[in-house]
Amino acid sequence: MKIYTRTGDGGETGLFDGTRVSKADARVATYGDVDEVNAWVGFARSRLTDQPDIVEILVEIQRDLFALGARLADPRRKIADRVTKAAIGPSATARLEGWIDSFESTLPPLRRFILAGGSEAGSALHVARTVCRRAERAIVALQAEHAVLEPDVLVYVNRLSDLLFVMARVVNLRAHAPEIEW
Repeated sequence: MKIYTRTGDGGETGLFDGTRVSKADARVATYGDVDEVNAWVGFARSRLTDQPDIVEILVEIQRDLFALGARLADPRRKIADRVTKAAIGPSATARLEGWIDSFESTLPPLRRFILAGGSEAGSALHVARTVCRRAERAIVALQAEHAVLEPDVLVYVNRLSDLLFVMARVVNLRAHAPEIEW
């Protein structure tokens, strides 16, 4: 399989159902935002070779983000029922919540807002969190426009941004990078 197909040279791309849309289409921009979250999660993961527990979770998140992108690129849900690895449902969100609860139990309570930063990996997780929030806003806008997205997609992304924030705090705590309050 070649990496280039030339089918997008005119500014269009194909969705999973075969529909051709502009590369500026809101749906394409939305799954592009999800792809950017995935890239930032991968960057953070590359900086955490000494924290295998976090790395393992980040790999799972990256797989979920691919599934999420597939769901967003599938307006008629043609792959939804037949491709199990593209599933994003309540169990995926519950998994995120379990990780949040576990990590939060190791952190000092927040008394104020904190500035994004800290270690390189912690900073990358903060960037991933902000891009995740952008993806969430794009999903909300897409839902308002098309009203065909699965509610679990939005819930998952909302919870993921919370997890990325908590993970940034954990990574920074482990790296002895102080949190700077605002």
